[in-house]
Amino acid sequence: MPAAPRDKYPRSQLRHRVGIVATCGREPAGVDHGEASYADEAMKCDQCGGDNPSEARFCSSCGRSLTKPVEERRVVTVLFADLVEFTTLAEHRDPEDVKVLVDQLFERLVRVVHDHGGQVDKIVGDAVVALFGAPVAHEDDAERAVRAALRMQDVTIEYAAETDTPLRLRVGLNTGEVLTGALRAGGDYTAMGDVMNTASRLQASAEPGQVRVAESTFRATHQVVAY
Repeated sequence: MPAAPRDKYPRSQLRHRVGIVATCGREPAGVDHGEASYADEAMKCDQCGGDNPSEARFCSSCGRSLTKPVEERRVVTVLFADLVEFTTLAEHRDPEDVKVLVDQLFERLVRVVHDHGGQVDKIVGDAVVALFGAPVAHEDDAERAVRAALRMQDVTIEYAAETDTPLRLRVGLNTGEVLTGALRAGGDYTAMGDVMNTASRLQASAEPGQVRVAESTFRATHQVVAY
């Protein structure tokens, strides 16, 4: 197993093990005679079904964005984090207590993602998926993802100590090309591609408290993170 990562520059102390795995506005509807009716010009919200003027950017009923993200290919680093011991915790505690515990931890983890310039793609059960490089890209997105993953490990350890729970985190990171855009059915911005699946598999193969990175992420970060 590679040595514990550490920042080659004095910005922070990176204390957790990182493993390396080789992986491959429409225009208003015109009417020839007379004025167009509001129904002709209305833009329907995907979420609540409310009608809005064609020039509206947000739904007047629920506030959802009416602007559809453009589909495009982007190089991103995907962070897939999953809680360990969540099932055991759920078996021995009241469901409401478990929800409160997980919600409070996820609030902290999401804040870490945002602080490092990432975007939370989805939260599914006890897992968090985040993107670094979409919809906003930075030159050092892969490095940001690694630092966020390590900080998330610290936050989880601190929270487990505060709440006297056995919660730990496994994290997988993978860098590559994905297709980003809005799903036709739901309209939410997301990313698709095998890069996402590989990040999930890396997470599943990691030990509790460990961050595992793909070869592509290693190549993009080895000059600033020691493995």
